[in-house]
Amino acid sequence: MIKARIVVTLKTGVLDPQGKAIQGALGHLGFAGVGAVRQGKVFDIEVDASDEATARAQLTEMCDKLLANTVIENYTVEIA
Repeated sequence: MIKARIVVTLKTGVLDPQGKAIQGALGHLGFAGVGAVRQGKVFDIEVDASDEATARAQLTEMCDKLLANTVIENYTVEIA
């Protein structure tokens, strides 16, 4: 089994209303000086692959087909 972490974030320039809400909530909780907040998603996945290249290809396909909306999101694949 190969373990991987996929991090999905909004592309630069895409509005992030949830990040704005989090930023405001942090201010209301007394955390002064918090700059822009951007939210994202993290997926920890184990794949049954014979090598890292095969695993990376499978994980990339997963992102392109389901885990990320590639029109507005970027993703990174980190193999553990």
